[in-house]
Amino acid sequence: MIARAYADPSSIRPKDAREIGRHFFDRLAGLEEGTHEYQYVRNCLIEMNLSLVQYAASRFKHRGPQEMEDIVQVGTIGLIKAIDRFELTREVEFTSFAVPYITGEIKRFFRDTSWAVHVPRRLQEARTELSRATEELRTRLGRFPSTAELAELMQLDQAEVVEAQKASNGYASVSLDAATSGKDDESETILADFIGVDDDRFELVENFHSLAPLIAGLGERDRRLIHMRFVEERTQSDIAAELGISQMQVSRLISKLLGRLRTGLAVAE
Repeated sequence: MIARAYADPSSIRPKDAREIGRHFFDRLAGLEEGTHEYQYVRNCLIEMNLSLVQYAASRFKHRGPQEMEDIVQVGTIGLIKAIDRFELTREVEFTSFAVPYITGEIKRFFRDTSWAVHVPRRLQEARTELSRATEELRTRLGRFPSTAELAELMQLDQAEVVEAQKASNGYASVSLDAATSGKDDESETILADFIGVDDDRFELVENFHSLAPLIAGLGERDRRLIHMRFVEERTQSDIAAELGISQMQVSRLISKLLGRLRTGLAVAE
């Protein structure tokens, strides 16, 4: 059995919890990283300071129990980073040292995962500043501030303020399948019913795609006739003069060709 190179926590009789922490940090500094003893002391420090994570996470309890689990896990990562980087020679309390690491990790989690679309970090930070500036000016002026007033307070160009305002729209999104109540509170529709329209050009694209092999199968004269009438949009008289036939013949040929193409489309469908 390996002898422990540290004192068992149950045998310690410190004056207060602060002394316990200093004892374990002192022991951690004297152990080789990666050893069983080092991991044991490190885990003890993590468990002893989990209350700091709970404290930092409590600020976000309005986000619901499921997301709180993620926040606590992320905050624990911040706690572990603080433990790994803390040194007793800093002459600062571990609590004061660790809380910024924990809250920083939580904020980074929100910055990287909360946005509905990817937004550059500078715009994410500008959104927060924009929110504070808007609230300050709205309280001071008694109305919603203009872009120029926001730019002056934030010390930014108006174009940058507008960019930050647009970026704010990417923070949250709503599904097109989200239900919306009707006026009679009985009928229910989805958001997609109110935005967008059917584009009839999609059907046109499908028709072109289906027509391509049919037109390719026509003779050279028939393809030329279709091109002059429907691509160049020339009159039947012009086509007749160029082909050396009567306008009546042109009309009959076009009708015959259109009939063949319609039949081909029907067979393809």
